[in-house]
Amino acid sequence: MPRATALLQHTLHTLREHLAMVLGLSLLALLCLSWSPVALLLHLTLPRRWGQPLGRRVATGCFRFYLWALQTFCGCRFDLGELDRLATQGPMIIVANHPSLLDALLLISRLPDVVCIMKAGLMDNPMFGAAARLARYIRNDTLLHVILHTRNTLREGGQVIVFPEGTRTARFPMNPILPSIGLLAMRTQAPVQTVLLEFSSPYLGKAWPLWRPPQLPLHVTARLGQRFDPPTNADVFNDTLQRYFDQALSPTPCPSPPEPTSS
Repeated sequence: MPRATALLQHTLHTLREHLAMVLGLSLLALLCLSWSPVALLLHLTLPRRWGQPLGRRVATGCFRFYLWALQTFCGCRFDLGELDRLATQGPMIIVANHPSLLDALLLISRLPDVVCIMKAGLMDNPMFGAAARLARYIRNDTLLHVILHTRNTLREGGQVIVFPEGTRTARFPMNPILPSIGLLAMRTQAPVQTVLLEFSSPYLGKAWPLWRPPQLPLHVTARLGQRFDPPTNADVFNDTLQRYFDQALSPTPCPSPPEPTSS
């Protein structure tokens, strides 16, 4: 009898994970596809001074609602409260690790005046493209384009999200950081705030297919890491940032150096 009960509980838990996957992905698609034609029309008709803040705040509201739904109906737990402290701290570059497809949603849901640097393919995607253009997200086509638009966003008081690995993490805790990250930080002369994203399982990571259900309960935490001053040397900054993320995200913290002994 205990074996039959355990089997039934396992079956029900597996069914719940599959239902959570279907509900979560379907809701995200519904939200994006519903807003996309409206965002396209507003992008074509509204002046930038109205369309840009509207697009960013709708993105924040939609993603906050989406995460609420995942938490209420799908067995997910999000600890994102530390991100709220950044919303009122002015222009900065926010640099985060990238373990999952959900990472940008997590940050945008808490930061109403943030801009993402996005791959060109995503900017042309029918689900995300129109909304991204309305919010004036930055297309990652050339480094010069990214630097100029990042600088303009920061001068207007906005914040910019950068995933310095360039893609989702494949070599944990952190892929090699792109050389362009240090140059972007140096040319824009903005403070660089690190954010550490941690998942209880690698859901929607590089090796996690879209159709594979999550392992519930899924716990996601965003921690504020070290804030760096604008760098003066791009290569040195890249090396420093790489070491910092590797140590901060390592499951076994690096040992402290021994205390000097007096002879």
